[in-house]
Amino acid sequence: MTILTDRICQRRVTKRIKIYDRKCPGLYVSIIPAGVATFYFKFTDPATGKQRSVWLGVFNPETFTVEDVRSKIYELKALAPAELVEQLRKTQTTKRRHGKTVNEIIAERITWMKTPVKKPDGEMRPRIESWANVARHLRNFLSPRLGKKIASDVTKHDIATLSNDIVAGRHGGKPSVSNARHMRRAASGLFNWAAEAGRDYITASPCVNLPKLDAEHPRDRVLTEDEIRTLWHGLDRTDLPWDRKTRLALKFALVTMLRSGELLPIHRDDLNRENGTIDIPARRVKKRRVIHQPLSDLALEIITEAMGHDDYAFTGRFGDAPLSRQAMSGALKGTKHKDGTVKTPGLCALLGLKPFTPHDLRRTAATLCGELGLSEASIALCLDHQASKDETGKPLPAVTRKVYNRATRILVAKKRAVLDAWAAELRRIIGTKAEGLRLAA
Repeated sequence: MTILTDRICQRRVTKRIKIYDRKCPGLYVSIIPAGVATFYFKFTDPATGKQRSVWLGVFNPETFTVEDVRSKIYELKALAPAELVEQLRKTQTTKRRHGKTVNEIIAERITWMKTPVKKPDGEMRPRIESWANVARHLRNFLSPRLGKKIASDVTKHDIATLSNDIVAGRHGGKPSVSNARHMRRAASGLFNWAAEAGRDYITASPCVNLPKLDAEHPRDRVLTEDEIRTLWHGLDRTDLPWDRKTRLALKFALVTMLRSGELLPIHRDDLNRENGTIDIPARRVKKRRVIHQPLSDLALEIITEAMGHDDYAFTGRFGDAPLSRQAMSGALKGTKHKDGTVKTPGLCALLGLKPFTPHDLRRTAATLCGELGLSEASIALCLDHQASKDETGKPLPAVTRKVYNRATRILVAKKRAVLDAWAAELRRIIGTKAEGLRLAA
């Protein structure tokens, strides 16, 4: 027998050992080669007269030390026999909850996130609609490093170390502040969920007071008028390796300011020719609210050609389903073989343009509309950014638009004024074809 200390509990062993505490009779710690030290309390069951050993918890230098477990045993010894047995029964229940690994909790969390529930628009969709992205971050970043660890043993230091390794590229991938931020957000959601009443897999989230990550600089790529002209007429060429529907989708994105995920699945039923709008259902919108986007004459020309006789405007190779969400970005940057060599050159390279993304087309349209002197609030509406101020600059209560004011006619009119002006400006820009346009070397 010896006097247990925190240092003893952190000892590295080659096989499982038990160490009894001389200071607190009945207390012993079981240490295994994996580095886990578990506290137990050995006592005589008053009902049977036999000795029993019950689990009390896993050593944690921050939350459950030797002194903590001694205090717990002193409290148990002060109880009446019946109360002692009941308390130990509850302790065993806690063990079953607190004994779950991070991987087990990740699996439960993913199932919970993707379970369909009724949404405000009446449709049944996953509880967390971005669950696939969250699941990928948990599986790619958290699981390989901490998956086999008992969830209640994960510390703030573990999360901070993993975060630093992702930033430095020591986790098996490229250095990335963005990935570290994604990991932290996914881990925070996981551990907060695990600590909620009714689950109680852990007592508190370890994702608190972590060191701040370096700031990520937002993209600021805006195409110039010359680049817009080169792109527009380049997309009409017949000698490019990318299909016509993908190229029309790029044009449509520039004209309408819609996001890739909003415009690519446009169905014939979404097109309202009488009102000259595209009605994007809430399930495809980032903020999960219906978008009534007016179509300028230029946008109507594009969507009419793209739709043809198909049900979807921007179809893939088989013509019965929309293009994938990565279709436009893939066409712009091209594809590569596994060894890094170019498989199919992208449109940016073929047309001699500095690389840009489909999202940069939204920024380009918004910027040039701002240059025209159009209302910033109306431009924000076209981008589906909820206005926080009225035309005079006075703050608007968020609940007004979200819950009470459901009117759309005035909003559509404001957006139409911007998009019609933008279409006219685009026609001016693309009026003359760029001279000497050839495939880039």
